[in-house]
Amino acid sequence: MRRGTATDGKQVLRLESGLQMRTGNLVAGFGLVGAILLLAAWSAGLGLTDAGFADLLRALSGGVLSEAEVYALFTVRLPRIVLGFMVGWSVALSGALLQSIARNPLADPGLFGFSQGSMIMIMLLLIVAPVAPKSLVVLAALAGGLCVAGLLLWLVGGERSSGLSIVLMGIAVETVLSSFSSLLILYLPTETSIALSEWLAGSLFLANWSVIAAYFPLFVLSLAGIVLAGRATAVYDLGTDMAQSLGDPVARSRPVLLLFAVVLSAAAVTAVGPLIFLGVLAPHIAGFFSPAVGRARLFLSGLMGSILVVAADALTRGIAGGIPLPLGLSLTLIGVPLFIIALRLQALRKYQSH
Repeated sequence: MRRGTATDGKQVLRLESGLQMRTGNLVAGFGLVGAILLLAAWSAGLGLTDAGFADLLRALSGGVLSEAEVYALFTVRLPRIVLGFMVGWSVALSGALLQSIARNPLADPGLFGFSQGSMIMIMLLLIVAPVAPKSLVVLAALAGGLCVAGLLLWLVGGERSSGLSIVLMGIAVETVLSSFSSLLILYLPTETSIALSEWLAGSLFLANWSVIAAYFPLFVLSLAGIVLAGRATAVYDLGTDMAQSLGDPVARSRPVLLLFAVVLSAAAVTAVGPLIFLGVLAPHIAGFFSPAVGRARLFLSGLMGSILVVAADALTRGIAGGIPLPLGLSLTLIGVPLFIIALRLQALRKYQSH
């Protein structure tokens, strides 16, 4: 590994394999990881039971905790932190992928209708079989997202389509699906409607180690996906025509990237419900702290998504106290102000540079 300078004047680290990383992106990545660890340590101490990070370290080193402390730390708080990390990572990574494909900074799984497709399939399954096994719920979510993705690819015409046409068609499909889901909630029995409405607001209340174990392989797969999809997303940012001229097989890579984004989105919807706007928030906030492209952009976006979800859950359990604040609402309360501040500071930065 050796230091060097990129064509834009930025400092980079070059590996023997030929890959290079911007020093600023690397520093930002370590900073975000450190922020996640600090946030997780703080979040572990939030709740009605007096147990925190020090008690967790004591338990891991062989110390004895009370039954209440063990339950609070290992049954309630740690599963929520770990699942929140992985879900936030998945949704933010899905949003970053879709933004590169569509060349639109507002693209995310909700805008394209993927989340709505997964939600409707889950809702229909729970109506028909309220006690359906978790594996069937996951398959329903994946099927719903894939159906929407296939419909979207067919409607826009595959590789001939532009990013704008994908976004516009995605908005149209998402609007129709949102209307259908609202219709379902409106005319279902009251108990079912209330239960579905609570799930649609997003929650980590049902987080447990079995859900985390089922989710973990996808998280590992997403790390490999970043390595494989990094080059494609970097050239997609230049436009479809430029990507084709640089040798990227758009006809094959675009469906694969869409499939990757759908799987990430469907898994997150199954685990905690929809997290609206997170796929837009995380990549933009990460880009404000450290502008990046390709693999670095995907990785930093995933870390920022994890930070936002874990922080939102901490807000739910800490500041809200005993009030059952939905995760989606607390995520909006944290993410949107940061998003506005980042955009405003970015605009001021551009104004001062001219």
